[in-house]
Amino acid sequence: MGRKFFGTDGIRGRTNQGKMNAELAMRVGQAAGAHFRRGDHRHRVVIGKDTRLSGYMIESALVAGFTSTGMDVIMTGPLPTPAIALITREMRADLGVMISASHNPYEDNGIKLFGPDGFKLSDEDEMAIEALMEQPPQLADAEHIGRARRIEDARGRYIHAVKRSIGSDIRFDGLRIVVDCAHGAAYQVAPSAIWELGAEVIPLGVSPNGTNINDEVGSTALEAVKAKVVEEGAHIGIALDGDADRLIVIDEKGKAVDGDQMMALIATRMSETRRLTGGGVVATVMSNLGLERYLRGLGLGLERTKVGDRYVLQRMREGGFNLGGEQSGHMILLDHATTGDGTVAALRVLASLVREGKPASELLHLFDPVPQLLKNVRYDGGAPLEAETVKRAIAEAESELGDGGRLVIRPSGTEPVIRVMAEGDDAAQVEQIVDRVCDAVRDAA
Repeated sequence: MGRKFFGTDGIRGRTNQGKMNAELAMRVGQAAGAHFRRGDHRHRVVIGKDTRLSGYMIESALVAGFTSTGMDVIMTGPLPTPAIALITREMRADLGVMISASHNPYEDNGIKLFGPDGFKLSDEDEMAIEALMEQPPQLADAEHIGRARRIEDARGRYIHAVKRSIGSDIRFDGLRIVVDCAHGAAYQVAPSAIWELGAEVIPLGVSPNGTNINDEVGSTALEAVKAKVVEEGAHIGIALDGDADRLIVIDEKGKAVDGDQMMALIATRMSETRRLTGGGVVATVMSNLGLERYLRGLGLGLERTKVGDRYVLQRMREGGFNLGGEQSGHMILLDHATTGDGTVAALRVLASLVREGKPASELLHLFDPVPQLLKNVRYDGGAPLEAETVKRAIAEAESELGDGGRLVIRPSGTEPVIRVMAEGDDAAQVEQIVDRVCDAVRDAA
C-alpha cells in the first residue's frame, strides 16, 4: 500500500495549501496518540519546533490532537531536531514530535515523529498511523483528557548533552568561530554551547522573525557565512540548516567543506582512538569515490545506502556502525545522538582543530575528491528509466567508467526529476558520460 501522508522524512508540504494544515496536524496527533498509548502509565509526548511562523499553528493543532486522546504534552519551543529526540528519551516520553521543514523556505512546514527510544519511526509505525488517520479518532473520556505544559530548561539540557560529546579536557579558547544558524532552531543553543567552551563566537542567522528561516543564510545558502569568515578573520565557520541536523563547515579561506571530508576527519580520529565500530563508515550513493579510497587506505570500509539519512541510520543500526552521514552534511554519531546532529558534528570538528593545531583548510582536506558531476533531467510523466535506449546508454556508460568510476541514476523522491551522477578520474570523460545519459533520458521522456 502506498503512502498518502508520510514521505522519506515525516510529513512535509506548503502550509495551508494541500495537506500541511491545522486539520492534518490534529489528525496526526490523534492517530499517533492512539498508536502510542500502550500500557497503564500516564502517557506523554514531547513537541518541539523550529522558528517558522506556521509552527504556532501546527503546534497548537498537535496539542489539541494529542490531549484529546489522553496524552499529556510537553512543549519545548524552538530546538534542533536532535534535541527533541534526546529529550523524548530522557523524559521517558512515549513519543517525540519535531515541527520543521528543515532547509525548506518558511512557507513550508513538516512533522517528524520519534519513538520512545529517540529514533525516527519505522515504516510500519508510520503506516499504522496513516491507517488511523483515515478512521474516526479514538477520543479519551472527559476525565482522561491530557494536559499541556511548556518546559523552560530544554535548551540547557541539550547544551549540556552536546558539550559532553567531546572530551572534558577540550576548550576552544583563542578560536574565532562564525556560527550561522539559518535563523532556525539552533539560533540560541549552538552559539551558546560553543561560547561556553571558550570560543569567540561571531553569530550569523540568529534573529528569526518567523519568515526568514534559511533565507540567504545557513547550510544551503553559504555566501553570507563564507564572506563573514574572511571578513572577520575567523579560524572556521559553521553553517547549520533550519532544524540543525545538517552541517557544512567553512575553512579560514572561505571555502566550503562538505560532509565527505568531515566523515573522513571524524572517522580518522575515532579509528585512531579505537572508538569506531562496524569496521568503517556508512554513507549514501552520493558520497565521493575519493572518500571510499581514503577510508580503504586506513583499512576501513564504506557502506553505501540510498539517499536519505534514515537509510544511513537503518544500516548503521543493522551493522553496528557508530558513524555515518551524507555528503550534504547530515552527520550521525550514534554514541551521542539518535539522528543527525549538526552541533555535535561541529564540536567534533572544532575539537580536532584544537588537538591538531592545523588550519581548517589543511585539517579538513584529507583526500582529493574524484571529479564528480550531477545533472537533473525533468520529465512530465511515464517511466523514462525503463526505456531500452536509456538502459543501453547506462550500460555503455558503466562499461566505459569500469572500476575507476561510478554511475548513479535515481529518480527524485520529491519532484519529477531524474538525477544523473557520474564520477571518475577523468573530468572530461565524466562530463561526456553524464551528458550522454541525460540526452538518452530526455529523449525517452
